[in-house]
Amino acid sequence: MECWVCELGEIDYNEALNLQERLIELRHQGKIPNVLLLLQHPHIYTTGRRINPSHLLLSEEDMKEWDVKVVSTDRGGGITYHGPGQIVGYPIVEIGNISRIKDYLNNLEEVLIRTLLAFGVVTERLPGYPGIWYGFEKVAAIGLRVTRGITKHGFALNVSTDLSYFNNIVPCGIYDRNVTSLSKIVGQKIPLALVEQLIIRNFADIFNFEMVPIKKEVLFGILEDIDKAA
Repeated sequence: MECWVCELGEIDYNEALNLQERLIELRHQGKIPNVLLLLQHPHIYTTGRRINPSHLLLSEEDMKEWDVKVVSTDRGGGITYHGPGQIVGYPIVEIGNISRIKDYLNNLEEVLIRTLLAFGVVTERLPGYPGIWYGFEKVAAIGLRVTRGITKHGFALNVSTDLSYFNNIVPCGIYDRNVTSLSKIVGQKIPLALVEQLIIRNFADIFNFEMVPIKKEVLFGILEDIDKAA
């Protein structure tokens, strides 16, 4: 099955959210195949449906000093951080029946586990603690929503992320676990482009997709043509 993959670079969170909504609608209509978006966000905190307001440890004044905002979303989970040095993946994948969410989640986790293993980093799943863990430190977060059988949101893999931003929140509502990054674990800065290519390869293998690279301007051009034809 064909799956477009588009590496967007750094993109505003709300812009990416709107893009997901547009792609979900077109996937539902059968006008496009499955899509994997890979990108980075400017500094931002996002909250899921289980947010506890006390898990944001910054005041309004602190937020200005850190030059960061908070956006609420419809994904699962609590509060997390996105920013430069972190690869965010948004798969727009038709999985069909809601009973397949667990299998989809396991496959998505396996993509990240294999990607990290390529650097000699052995990670695992911890029962009751969503995400990918290196010991007791989370290296990747996962938050999902399924709309009309199509996935939304996805994963955030810390590659060379500024981890100090996580000190301002209780990540995903977990008090007794820390957050780490691939670069911190291996002791050297890892290029984002290299990690993205590994993610694409593992995504293809695990989901049995034929990955078709599509440039950002081409993707937006296709969406514009569809709008004109409507």
